[in-house]
Amino acid sequence: MTAVITIDNLTMSYGSDIIQKDLTFTINRGDIFAIMGGSGCGKSTLLRHLIGLHRPRTGTIYYGTEDFWTLDDQEQSLILRKTGILYQSGALWSSMTLADNLALPLQQYTNLSGSMIQDIIHFKLSLVGLKGCEDYYPSEISGGMRKRAGLARAIVLDPEYLFFDEPSAGLDPVNAKNLDELIVEIRNSLGATVVLVTHELHSIFAIATNAVYLDAEEKTMLAVGSPEEMLNNSTHQNVIDFLTRGEGRRRTSS
Repeated sequence: MTAVITIDNLTMSYGSDIIQKDLTFTINRGDIFAIMGGSGCGKSTLLRHLIGLHRPRTGTIYYGTEDFWTLDDQEQSLILRKTGILYQSGALWSSMTLADNLALPLQQYTNLSGSMIQDIIHFKLSLVGLKGCEDYYPSEISGGMRKRAGLARAIVLDPEYLFFDEPSAGLDPVNAKNLDELIVEIRNSLGATVVLVTHELHSIFAIATNAVYLDAEEKTMLAVGSPEEMLNNSTHQNVIDFLTRGEGRRRTSS
């Protein structure tokens, strides 16, 4: 396994308010890595630190061997160009069609011709099951379709890293399962590394290969490893309760 993102002794805060402290873990190439924990524990805050939106109070975030927060703006931009992000809402431009939403990063960051951009748009939308939806506006499609359109835009530049913030939020169980399967397919086809913020246990056990558990009470990580390893080996009651939906006892998953 090759480490592609390394978090070393990270402390996150808003002003004097410490959100999480002493975070140290590694995300390996090809992981579907779940950042998990209860509401208010700092999962989305950690994601914002990883994608350059919030500076750590202390500690280091490495992309490969590069200390991200010591790089200049241009060097940070080169790393962020390798990322794709899917926000909870999809974050599509409501005044643009799906095709225009996907075209925007291609027009901004590449020198591809118009015809090549259109070919990529058709391919990416087909990849997420939205073939023929190029001319729809976000308001004209369902919530599940908007999530998939957001995913298509996230992968339009073939990123090395994909970051998802609660991708299943607001989806019914069938669409949530379909999105999980699509995330795995996209990871496999792109060879990307996926970082997934979620509290959805089904998604965690279905697709996560590695994970970290952030605890709101202790304000630090209580476990790191695969969800199955945490479930079977953790000695922290909060971790056990989270992974067993509050049953408070160990279970051996099937």
